[in-house]
Amino acid sequence: MADVRDGVGPYLSVYLKGAQHWDSGAIGLAMGASSVAAVLFQIPAGLLVDGTRAKRLLIAASGLTIGLGCLLIVLFPRFAAVIAAQAMLGAASTVIPPAIAALSLGLVGRRLLDGRISRNEGFNHGGNLLAAVLAGTMGQYLGYHWIFYLVCGFAVASAIIVTLINPNEIDHEQARGGEDPDHAGEPIPFRDLLKRRDLMIFLAAVVLFHFGNAAMLPMAGQVLAQKHPGEDTIALSACIIAAQFVMVGVAWAVGHASERGIGRKPIFLLALAVLPVRGLLFSVSSSPYAVVGIQLLDGVAAGIFGVISVLIASDLMRGTGRFNLAQGLTALSVGIGATLSNTTAGYVVQWFGYPSGFLYLTAIASCALVFFGVLMPETKGRTPMPAREAA
Repeated sequence: MADVRDGVGPYLSVYLKGAQHWDSGAIGLAMGASSVAAVLFQIPAGLLVDGTRAKRLLIAASGLTIGLGCLLIVLFPRFAAVIAAQAMLGAASTVIPPAIAALSLGLVGRRLLDGRISRNEGFNHGGNLLAAVLAGTMGQYLGYHWIFYLVCGFAVASAIIVTLINPNEIDHEQARGGEDPDHAGEPIPFRDLLKRRDLMIFLAAVVLFHFGNAAMLPMAGQVLAQKHPGEDTIALSACIIAAQFVMVGVAWAVGHASERGIGRKPIFLLALAVLPVRGLLFSVSSSPYAVVGIQLLDGVAAGIFGVISVLIASDLMRGTGRFNLAQGLTALSVGIGATLSNTTAGYVVQWFGYPSGFLYLTAIASCALVFFGVLMPETKGRTPMPAREAA
């Protein structure tokens, strides 16, 4: 699922710039279209995963929908068609992360969740690494469009593989964050969930994290396409491969640190501290080698976020029966941040140039670090409360 859940990601930016010659503003809108759709569908996706036992079917159907969207982009690379396909990809991608996390919690239980989520992310980054190698090779020697066909192939394969999970081994009450089997089916009301201060602070921090981060790699890809034509696809693949190598190790390290008792807050603060450094470095260098080296920092930040965001959501929702809805809200916050990042940074670049665009994102990332450090309490080790008291 690693190459399916995010579609073609930053390769779309390179494809539209290098092969279709779109301007930066239009590319920003195209990149943001999937995020807008994700914003609209995250909460329904979380509620759907919380309320259904057909989680395997949801994952398979969502993956196949993403594959179809990628096929439409490469066959009809016009503005309206690309925007529509990106919206379809964004909507389908909202289901996959909460459904996979729900299956994990339902299969192994809360006591083993830290290690399981860490391993999930390790496999996810390993899959992204393999996909980046294949995408870079195909894009360089066979053409950009083969990157899109690659996603379609993985979508079909993942839809087949997910059916091998035994549905009888999934505890569906536990999978949605419930603690008391005698009160199954009584999750906390959604309106009460929104009154939880710690959850709201965490979601705001997630928005700021992705506001300062999401557009950096697509912008770096545009710089490479503009200044180093012919090397853009292979260099972007090298960026992703290098970052994924780091993410595999970071995902393992986060799970190991959490199991040894280190709190969620210091781990997430490290991820937030990396972003401003990365933005500053991108603003002063456009060399393919430098861009690849700088992207290693994204491996640290994204590797931490992939694990710790699920664990914080699990901590905050313990006993409420709303674990997957909280993941939907987290992903909604990711989508809001990514939309703001891609759309606003695209126009900052168009008006003031790429260095100013990277400095703009650096300032947002610095705000995220201060906000989370000052306002967010530690969540590890919280005892579960009955749903009514939690509200």
